[in-house]
Amino acid sequence: MLRWLWFSLLIIVLDQVSKQLIEASFMVYETVSVLPFFNLTLAYNEGAAFSFLSDQGGWQRWFFAIVATGVTVVLVVWLSRLRDEKMLALSLSLVIGGAVGNLIDRLVYGYVIDFLDLFYGQYHWPAFNVADIAISIGVVVLFVDALFGQEPRTAG
Repeated sequence: MLRWLWFSLLIIVLDQVSKQLIEASFMVYETVSVLPFFNLTLAYNEGAAFSFLSDQGGWQRWFFAIVATGVTVVLVVWLSRLRDEKMLALSLSLVIGGAVGNLIDRLVYGYVIDFLDLFYGQYHWPAFNVADIAISIGVVVLFVDALFGQEPRTAG
């Protein structure tokens, strides 16, 4: 099932290319309105999801890098042991691609580049990126597969 890693690589490439395009075109916190509920806004996140621990002085960069690396290794090993579980393989490859995409940012820049800004009135969802979308979809697919997927086949 390691052939699914091509999909992870596709996510990584889409994530990194989109971040570089935005970074080359925007100043930090510059905003361009796209839809009445959606902006493009360049932001840097030194923390985790929802800027968790972003104000901690730098140690969190390495903490989150180590966590992302460990999770990625575990997921690749899990993926390598799958047989015919396509939905599970899809979910793991999405999470792997997203984790590595954000890990690259964290290692190269010390922060994650975010640029997608959804909002309603004055209430903004924290900015996110392609890697975050892949991770979120991967986790949802993982849960749906766990709840409604086929029963594992047993030998014999």
